[in-house]
Amino acid sequence: MTKPPLTLYLAAPRGFCAGVDRAIKIVELALTKWGAPVYVRHEIVHNKYVVDSLRAQGAVFVEELDECPDDRPVIFSAHGVPKSVPSAAQARNMTYVDATCPLVSKVHIEAERHHEAGLQMVMIGHAGHPETVGTMGQLPDGEVLLVETIEDVAGITPRDPAKLAFITQTTLSVDDTAGIVAALQARFPSIIGPHKEDICYATTNRQAAVKQIAPKIDALLVIGAPNSSNSKRLVEVGRAAGCGYAQLIQRAGDIDWRALDGIRAVGLTAGASAPETLVNEVLDAFAARYDLTTEIVETAVESVEFKVPRVLRIPA
Repeated sequence: MTKPPLTLYLAAPRGFCAGVDRAIKIVELALTKWGAPVYVRHEIVHNKYVVDSLRAQGAVFVEELDECPDDRPVIFSAHGVPKSVPSAAQARNMTYVDATCPLVSKVHIEAERHHEAGLQMVMIGHAGHPETVGTMGQLPDGEVLLVETIEDVAGITPRDPAKLAFITQTTLSVDDTAGIVAALQARFPSIIGPHKEDICYATTNRQAAVKQIAPKIDALLVIGAPNSSNSKRLVEVGRAAGCGYAQLIQRAGDIDWRALDGIRAVGLTAGASAPETLVNEVLDAFAARYDLTTEIVETAVESVEFKVPRVLRIPA
């Protein structure tokens, strides 16, 4: 049978960001240096394929430090941890490596700086997300007020409305966050914002690429994990940009081919925790079913690179 024609618009940038790449390297280098097992508190990044690959190499993933023995190294995930976690590791004389993304660490430093200046923080983020938990855990209880929506802004009661600053989770929707920021500024005119945008370059770039693709396509597929904030935001951005069908998939086996029946153009992107291997797997799946024409839609070129901690660097 003749395959039906299909144009696939492939977003660029897509997939791994510099912080994810660094975090994965940290686990791999730790396994090389100390051997297995190496413990990792929380998923190093939110992607099952990546986590399973590292587990096969000897990484043991746990949710809390209490699950780690004293005599094996432990790595803190790219999302960051509350201050209490490294303090507890130090108290147990544990060897630990912090794989927190430097752009998340920037937000932590920002929060501490404002706290030292006597300001209470408002954090725009998702309750329970590891990054939000880690960021709020940089300051004493009550010093960070969390808002998730524009409606939440009306419900917070700061200690002093004239002494506020705001920070954001790095993986939010750029457009949604702008609305919340506007609401904060309307209610608290003196609130201080970040010196530089908290939403990271990779989140912003991937959302911009989806917006560029959305008018051209009948359906959008986003490769990413169900617990990946930046991946879920890509689905939402696609829908908001006019794409009637936008679906999050973990890999090719999750594609609902019946939902794609009759389409002529599909968009494909990947969240910042998804490896290119999974993109290629999806491309192969489409090529097997369609007379496929692939067009790359590039909206930015990324060259950011973060160094691994000195303790893991291989001497030249």
